[in-house]
Amino acid sequence: MSTTPSTPYVANKPKDVPSPEALRARIPGWGADLDPKDRPSYPREVYDPAGTGAHWDYPEEQQSGREGRERSIEHGQLTPVFGTSAPLHGVSGRIRRYAYRYSEGRAAHWLILIGADRVDAWGAHLRSLVSLRPDNPVTETGVLAEGRLHGIASRLGKRRADVNHQWLDPLIVGGPWVMATAGAVLAARVIRRRARR
Repeated sequence: MSTTPSTPYVANKPKDVPSPEALRARIPGWGADLDPKDRPSYPREVYDPAGTGAHWDYPEEQQSGREGRERSIEHGQLTPVFGTSAPLHGVSGRIRRYAYRYSEGRAAHWLILIGADRVDAWGAHLRSLVSLRPDNPVTETGVLAEGRLHGIASRLGKRRADVNHQWLDPLIVGGPWVMATAGAVLAARVIRRRARR
């Protein structure tokens, strides 16, 4: 019996490829999808244009909204069809456009997009504050459900992944509201002091 471990990391690894029967005996369930009848994706692997219902080789290009539409630099052209339900707008839109100057393989692309999302969220919060129906952080974050629906009990003695970061949740959700309120109070004090002079 060989003392060499059977891993791909060993130099001069033996090239003996196990037979399907040996693999099936060693690995439970191995080869369950060898028969095309047992493979859910099998019909997609067969080239059958008539079976898809498509009546074109290349879809007709969508014309509306093509001008100025952002696309990754990896792609030579814009995809034939794209979504238009949420067009870029405001400062967050400009930030998102800037992100597309970087490759999708770079962290800068994704970090700039995340930053644009935060800017958009703050813009939505500000629009909410000046509207007649501002956001209600207490009810919309589910804080009240924690007490009513056994939120604390569901975290104790369980191996839930979110328990590790639950201490951050109030800071992330409530922190911006506390900072905005403190900023508004400070601004009101400054305005009141200047008005008294």
